[in-house]
Order: sequence, then C-alpha cells, then structure tokens
Amino acid sequence: MSGGGDNAPDRIVLQGMEFHAHHGVHPEEASLGARFSVDVELGLRLGGSDSLAETVDYSAVYALVTRTVTGTRHQLIESLATGLAEQVLAGFPSVLNVTVRVHKPHAPLPGVFRDVFVEIKRGR
Repeated sequence: MSGGGDNAPDRIVLQGMEFHAHHGVHPEEASLGARFSVDVELGLRLGGSDSLAETVDYSAVYALVTRTVTGTRHQLIESLATGLAEQVLAGFPSVLNVTVRVHKPHAPLPGVFRDVFVEIKRGR
C-alpha cells in the first residue's frame, strides 16, 4: 500500500546513517562508490512500556539498512529507498508506516548543490 497514513501517532527515527556504497548509473560510481546517508522514520503506536518487546528494536532496523545499502548495488536511489521501505514493513509487524530518505550528497551533477535525496513513504 502506498502512502504514509495517519494511523501511527508515534515515531522512532534513525537519522543520518552513513555508508560507503556503490549505487549509481555511471561506471565510476560502480567502481569507486560514494557516501550515502539514510534516514528511516518508523510510525507505530508506543504504549510507554519499558519492554523491548513492546516497541521496535532499532538496532535490528539499523542492521537491515546496513545490509541492504552496502550489500546490493542499485542504479537508482529510488529503487534502494523503495526496497528499504518494503523490507522494514515486512520485517517489523508493529511498524504501521515508514518514511525512508536516501541522500546522495556527492551525486555527479555539473553544479553546486548541498544534497540530492529521494523520500519514499509506505504504510500498511
């Protein structure tokens, strides 16, 4: 299902996870790689419990992001972000919606810019 939905009032955010990876359409991106930054926002209902079983283990989310970003090459960051969102929803049933941002601050563009990123929102 597409969209973020408003059915999850609470969030857990992993912001600014950085990786060296080999995503992109140009041959030099495949061989040299570049720095990518990933943000993941998890929408869920938190009850205030002090039990890990009542929330999402964000170290497991971090491990999933690490494996995906560094383990599989994508030509498009759009594809990478979509795959991450789908994997988070599949792997963490308490997550009702997810927003994934994949930043490519050193994209090969012929000008000065601060960042290029794609944002994907998915929900149940």
